[in-house]
Amino acid sequence: MPAENPSKRLLLLMPTTTYRADPFLEAARRMNLEVVVGSDFCQVLAKEWDIPLSLRLRYVSQAVDEIVDYDREHPLDAIVPVDDYTTEIAARACKVLGLPHNTPEAAIAAHNKYRMREMLSAAGVWCPCFARFDLSLPVEEIALEQRYPCVLKPVLLSGSRGVIRADSPDGFIEAFRRIGRILESASDRPPSLDPDAHRIMVESYMPGQEVALEGLLNGGRLRVLSLFDKPDPLEGPFFEETIYVTPSRLPEVTQEVVADVVQQASTAVGLTEGPVHAELRVHHGEARIIEIAGRSIGGLCSRVLKYGLGISLEELILRHALGQDVGGVGRKAQDCKAHDGRAQSGRAQSGRAQSARAQGRRAQGRGGTDRGTHGLDRQDDGGNEPGAAGVMMLPVPEGGLFQGFDGVEEAMTIPGVEDVVITAKEGDMLTPLPEGAGYPGFIFAKGDEPGQVEQVLRKAHGRLRMRVKTVLAT
Repeated sequence: MPAENPSKRLLLLMPTTTYRADPFLEAARRMNLEVVVGSDFCQVLAKEWDIPLSLRLRYVSQAVDEIVDYDREHPLDAIVPVDDYTTEIAARACKVLGLPHNTPEAAIAAHNKYRMREMLSAAGVWCPCFARFDLSLPVEEIALEQRYPCVLKPVLLSGSRGVIRADSPDGFIEAFRRIGRILESASDRPPSLDPDAHRIMVESYMPGQEVALEGLLNGGRLRVLSLFDKPDPLEGPFFEETIYVTPSRLPEVTQEVVADVVQQASTAVGLTEGPVHAELRVHHGEARIIEIAGRSIGGLCSRVLKYGLGISLEELILRHALGQDVGGVGRKAQDCKAHDGRAQSGRAQSGRAQSARAQGRRAQGRGGTDRGTHGLDRQDDGGNEPGAAGVMMLPVPEGGLFQGFDGVEEAMTIPGVEDVVITAKEGDMLTPLPEGAGYPGFIFAKGDEPGQVEQVLRKAHGRLRMRVKTVLAT
């Protein structure tokens, strides 16, 4: 995507299955950046993205080599992965090019559920009992060895896909086999050569209220951008997320505990730079990590953060990647305990000569300002919209061919509703969890209080009627 007299050149890494491209591209346009899209199937991209970089995302080393080759002729100022599948490539490429980055090991751990648990446990961060099993193992024997309730998860799939609670050996066997079928048929994600793509992690069930923290890491220090409540109980057997509301209604001291645990977890897995999205359970005042990822919140949910930050989350991420000062962005933050990590910044000592143009471009964007603060959103600084905001990810109650939603205009008339966005297209095949991935749409709302926003979202959802054409199995 060319820009008129662009100030910086940015590489966005995204698989063709993502639908997070538009927010990042819009942020880049606002910042007057030259955007290079690195994808594994360029034909699917919008026409204006006329500087695509075709990458074989399945082959990490080859993709990194292709990025480094491209950088020789077109020096890059930053590389930003938009989801889990491209974080390792970004980390390895940034390491070679000397751009600030998370270690490749951290990138792997942040999307490999089992490796993440290993690193958290080794660092003393509380974890449930967990184990990993290959699909070829005798499930009947495994089921008899478990304590119940427990939760089965594909090691590499993201979100709630394939996540199933089991309360008995029979339920375990059924869930294990069902996840196996999901892994065998997951053709909508980039293929993986990782053996963990065919493995299942089992961990003891964690009770409690679920929350999500969105933050930004700089030099190993966490700045909390938002803490979301998930008011719907997520107790299984499947874990379909619906409503996110911010600010959190948890006691302030509990919010501090959540922030500290995410800081500890980030340090434990080696995440030091860029966005971080963490899912936690809060029980009796204690916060326990479900997952932590070196990426921003999925789907279109990032739109909610703009109400509190004053700019889009994507623009904040891009500014951080380019070395710009983002310390004053968003609401005032009260410092909490911080756990320093080690940032991977500066030029790598690889002996690789760079052109004067490349060094100049990077030097201009690499100020020494300390942008990192670790704190919770407290009060508005006068430049942002006060109050609360939330999003509802529209659930998929039944599978079939999507025909549309009735009641969208009616839902839009409800006071507090900001937007209803339907992302599914007519004729799309919708599949409920645990097999399904993604949501057919989103409802956005804001108001004076979190409880008010939650009520608005539920009321708006009650106005919607999804039309699905049943498809007979063949």
